[in-house]
Amino acid sequence: MDRIKLHDKFFRPFIPNDRIESAIDAVAEKVNLDFEGCEDIPVVICTLTGAIMFTSELLKRLRFQCEVSCIKLSSYQGTRSTGTVLTMLGLTGDVKGRRVIICEDIVDTGNTILALQEMLLAQGAAEVRICTLLLKPDVYDKDVKLDYVAMEIPNAFIVGFGLDYDELGRQYKDIYVLDQ
Repeated sequence: MDRIKLHDKFFRPFIPNDRIESAIDAVAEKVNLDFEGCEDIPVVICTLTGAIMFTSELLKRLRFQCEVSCIKLSSYQGTRSTGTVLTMLGLTGDVKGRRVIICEDIVDTGNTILALQEMLLAQGAAEVRICTLLLKPDVYDKDVKLDYVAMEIPNAFIVGFGLDYDELGRQYKDIYVLDQ
């Protein structure tokens, strides 16, 4: 793992892929305990584009039948959250009467996850569970319960493993942090 440059910023190694994979193993086991042997078929929703790698890895580890759907929301511009959640691509499947597992790459302020949960419940989801690769507990200030958290991290700007800086850096298998 070497320092990388994306646009005008440098990022240094932060979380190696083996730690990410171990965290996904552990969180998948928790999801499996709750859903294995279920009669219904839950819907796993990938929040594009950041959660695509996490969702892919999680799906490989699930031991129950599920459908996969995607949605694209955005609240970031550059390295900062705008505080406003925009729907860029609507939900690609029906959730009415279904149990839903949201797969999120990172939860920081919680604005996006709260908006998505409200949207899914308004569309008739029977239950909404939240599964995130990363949580920034120092800035998460919502009352919404996060059901599955793979890792907690400090409030720092990161890229890699699906996360980006102005659309660059998603392809790295490790996670990098902004090098101030």
